[in-house]
Amino acid sequence: MIYLLVSDRQWCLPGSIVVTATNFCPLNPALPSEKGGWCNPPLRHFDLSQPAFLRITQYKAEIVPVAYRRVPCVRRGGIRFQMNGHPYFNLVLITNVGGAGDVHVAAIKGSRLEWQQMKQNWGQNWQSDTYFNGQSLSFKVTTSDGRTVVSNNVVPANWSFGQTFSGSQFR
Repeated sequence: MIYLLVSDRQWCLPGSIVVTATNFCPLNPALPSEKGGWCNPPLRHFDLSQPAFLRITQYKAEIVPVAYRRVPCVRRGGIRFQMNGHPYFNLVLITNVGGAGDVHVAAIKGSRLEWQQMKQNWGQNWQSDTYFNGQSLSFKVTTSDGRTVVSNNVVPANWSFGQTFSGSQFR
């Protein structure tokens, strides 16, 4: 979660907002940062929904400098694991992650196999190229603050692609 506060007084409205930030802003190496490469380092870029944007700034503002800081994610329920892909390509979308909120390492364990580190595919989609059909699955999730939570046997052996399961949560 990110706490945003508009820092340019010309457009500022009183107050602040808390948003969930994701990494869906792609780099554009063809453009310099000051000429439209908003997502290029060292810049930080937040695309807000219009209702959220209008809580901290005026409609005519367009691009507004903000002060921000990370705050802990408070979530209801467990971490969610959405099973996608096909038998030799497991793509697991990991959502509803509390604490630091950002997954840095994910691992998967089948009931007949040992722990295997997953590869980050895109966003919070994590992949494994192992055949897990017919096995119950466990997940190990580590966030940027180094904390790890394990969800043992959260996915039953009769799972199928397209299903979502809820596991343990950071406290």
